[in-house]
Amino acid sequence: MRRRDFLGASALGALAAGSRAHAQQKREITITRSLGINYLPTLVAEHAGLVERHAARLGLADLRVNWVALPIGTVGNDALLSGNVDVVNTGIGSLLLLWDRTRGGVKGIVSTSAQPLALLTRNPDVRELRDFSARDRIAVPTVRVSTQAILLQMACADTFGPDQWGRLDPVTVQLSHHDAAAALANPNHEVNSHFSAPPYSFFTLRSVPGVHEVPMPPGTTTSQVQMFTTTRFAEANPVAIAAVRAATLEAIDLIRSDRRAAIAIYREMSRDRASLDELVSLLGEPGMMDFIAAPRGTMRFAAHLHRTGTLRTMPSAWTDYYLPIAHDRDGS
Repeated sequence: MRRRDFLGASALGALAAGSRAHAQQKREITITRSLGINYLPTLVAEHAGLVERHAARLGLADLRVNWVALPIGTVGNDALLSGNVDVVNTGIGSLLLLWDRTRGGVKGIVSTSAQPLALLTRNPDVRELRDFSARDRIAVPTVRVSTQAILLQMACADTFGPDQWGRLDPVTVQLSHHDAAAALANPNHEVNSHFSAPPYSFFTLRSVPGVHEVPMPPGTTTSQVQMFTTTRFAEANPVAIAAVRAATLEAIDLIRSDRRAAIAIYREMSRDRASLDELVSLLGEPGMMDFIAAPRGTMRFAAHLHRTGTLRTMPSAWTDYYLPIAHDRDGS
């Protein structure tokens, strides 16, 4: 595996305190993750022990990392604020909401994925956003606050007018991507639409008769997944934070240099039944290699949440809700 020094100047400054800072830092941390292919950098980092490896390189040789699977972002949010987990790996909506509610007490470490999402339906009468009605049910990971739910609001504002952002909220229901894909494949299930993520979106379109994609307005692409933590944890554990970031960047580097090896890790950890060749080819689809460490499109996301009253404070820049260690990236 090709190795690089991913440590930025801000991290070097944080580490300058030397052995006394190391002695005060936690030797065991907990990070949340999910098993979708858009979490691939996290899965690669976990499988290869990259956080532990980078921590050792930075002088914290005995760091232990516990990875816990939390499929719903709000559960991770509560766990982070209660101190039951140290780093959360989930959608931009959760990061912005916690940043706002804690008055800057929660901030991002590194983004991991900006892969394309797809709004799918098996309703033959729905060809554009305007065609959805009260008879439809659209599955999203978490109603109103997941990335998909908020992107749907943004699309409604663009399509129907700024004051109509919540027009389709009443027909959204909360389901994991796995359960939503199964519901969409069942013609008798009330859920007939799914704001889907890879690999579910691609496999559903290929395998479920009558399912098609509903076009979304331009400009609704944003970072899907990022790592974030409390500023209190970051200040007390600079080596762990630097190791998490460096591990994520190395994992992204590995995915870009050896897709097949990365997908093999994904299959092993997620128990995805699709063939290795099929999943490797999936990464060749448009946007599927958008494993990007810099936040993308998040300020537009924040502007929508502020306009609708979900965020009390409008950030002046994406760097407001990301730790200084991330500021060397060209984000948006």
